[in-house]
Amino acid sequence: MYKQSMAQRARTMALYNPIPVRQSCLTVNRSLFLFSEDNVVRKYAKKITEWPPFEWMILTTIIANCIVLALEQHLPDGDKTPLSERLEETEPYFIAIFCFESGIKILALGFALHKGSYLRNGWNVMDFVVVLTGILSSVGSQLDLRTLRAVRVLRPLKLVSGIPSLQVVLKSIMKAMIPLLQIGLLLFVAILMFAIIGLEFYMGKFHTACYDDVTRELKEEVPCGNNTPSRLCADGSTCHPGWIGPNYGITQFDNILFAVLTVFQCITMEGWTEMLYFSNDVEGSTWNWMYYIPLIIIGSFFMLNLVLGVLSGEFAKERERVEKRQEFLKLRRQQQIERELTGYLEWICKAEEVLLE
Repeated sequence: MYKQSMAQRARTMALYNPIPVRQSCLTVNRSLFLFSEDNVVRKYAKKITEWPPFEWMILTTIIANCIVLALEQHLPDGDKTPLSERLEETEPYFIAIFCFESGIKILALGFALHKGSYLRNGWNVMDFVVVLTGILSSVGSQLDLRTLRAVRVLRPLKLVSGIPSLQVVLKSIMKAMIPLLQIGLLLFVAILMFAIIGLEFYMGKFHTACYDDVTRELKEEVPCGNNTPSRLCADGSTCHPGWIGPNYGITQFDNILFAVLTVFQCITMEGWTEMLYFSNDVEGSTWNWMYYIPLIIIGSFFMLNLVLGVLSGEFAKERERVEKRQEFLKLRRQQQIERELTGYLEWICKAEEVLLE
């Protein structure tokens, strides 16, 4: 009788409590202090969050909300078009869907206290802020919080939290900020060097223009020179200083600030050919190319490719890191299943030994 009772006890322990350590761990990570990991409600919540149609539904809702925000039209004095009024009626539905998404994830993962909970993920924090501000803006007419409606522009960022590939791109850009700041410092030094060279060669040269000999009126808003090979004025006009300069006097090399601005404009490939032509009109076309061609090659082509190279390198590192993490999680899950299976087998073996005694 004693052996039979021991066998029944071993069989009962093997069936209902095969791994006591695991059971103790399940009681620690409780969602909202109520639902343990083996709770039926929490299991179904996890299944819903991991269900692909649920993810596609949330992404479709985010895209639809972005379209609604883009179609809104506001008139002066707070008036709205009929289309905007109809689109505003859809706001509670979007907020309800986003609240349901956040609620089901909080129920499945927990809120913030234990590892792997909802607010331990940065993307979930952003989603929670968007949902919270949406709720507050919906009651803004009573609490005078209507300015929070501007936070709705963050809703398109919810696409990032739903698409892992976009997360890789954004993380790579964020991690590339420090190298990009170093490249930006190098670019500023190059701009400053070319600005100082421009001060030496073109200071005060872009303020001469052709004036009529009789009326003394400005005939052309183009720089000129008095000697060949620069651009000479036509008969009846003379090249005199006094013109404000190209682009209302903004494009010039009279001081270091305007020189830096002019060099930066050339580096952006916007109007650098006009600056070259203006310099040819003032000084001739013999030596000006020796200033502008290195400026474009070093400042635009080289620096731009350097920035793209840094971003490409960080993107490759982040993608490799994500792939390694996925492999690690897959291996850890496999090891966990093997440990659980080994635990079950050990308890079964112990139960059989007790039965054989």
